[in-house]
Amino acid sequence: MIGTIDDFSYGAVTPVAGYLMAVLGSALGLRCVVRCVHYRQGWKPGWLALGAACIGCGVWTMHFIAMTGFQVEEASIRYDVALTVVSLAVAIVVVGVGVFIVGYRGAGVVALVTAGAVTGLGVAAMHYLGMYAMRLPGSIRYDTFTVAVSVAIAVGAAIAALWAAVSIRGFVSSLGASLVMGVAISGMHYTGMAAVSVHLHNAPARADGATPLSLLLPMLLGPVIFLILASAVVMMDPLLLAGDPHAQPETMSGRLPQTHSTGARPAYRPAAEDTGSSPRPVWPPLPDREVGDGSTSRR
Repeated sequence: MIGTIDDFSYGAVTPVAGYLMAVLGSALGLRCVVRCVHYRQGWKPGWLALGAACIGCGVWTMHFIAMTGFQVEEASIRYDVALTVVSLAVAIVVVGVGVFIVGYRGAGVVALVTAGAVTGLGVAAMHYLGMYAMRLPGSIRYDTFTVAVSVAIAVGAAIAALWAAVSIRGFVSSLGASLVMGVAISGMHYTGMAAVSVHLHNAPARADGATPLSLLLPMLLGPVIFLILASAVVMMDPLLLAGDPHAQPETMSGRLPQTHSTGARPAYRPAAEDTGSSPRPVWPPLPDREVGDGSTSRR
């Protein structure tokens, strides 16, 4: 028999909480990638790995927060702990591959499409591996077309997010990209859930006892705590706090001189006409002035 599915047994609590965790993970991950792409200081592999872990944890946490609201009215649901943890590792590792491609290859079309495809497929793999970890007295079946749409959403969201990471520098712009990515991650999840149908094998009535919330909550604590600690690391980084990525780079002897908006070269005049000292530069160039005979000279 076909089970009766309810994706929102706790109302709007689980989708809103899941969306916020997806936004948090995306925001931290994108800021880490910005840190590597636009600033030379620091250990680049470490920042990229932190970004991948943040995005992976955000996606995984969003998925399983949403799954606490998933119920089949005629049966109880349990989760295989080992497969659930493996799905988290898959999310971090595969997202990491995409993040490292962009971190070292930049924003070229080939690099972005490759990294986005890998990252999106990793997000989709995490989702369906997490679904495979679900245990109930029946079988789960999927509508092929809807699954394909959910994977396409994941890949498109990943490409957009990685493009934003290498192209958008400001905090407000990064936050906007994170909000959009959170919508895409949540959309991918619920599109994938729309593909689900549960076929029960003469299942008994729901047994009292363990619920998805009681089973998943202990596993959710670890990634949530990690994202909170990562927030402290990213927010306290001095370059992301005070640095303007549009500022001119520094050289070994100090900052490069600023270029005048007109692009003109510096003018020169003697330091003291009666001393014969070598000329020194004057910046910005001084305007010409007329002299008595109609010619011009520098002030």
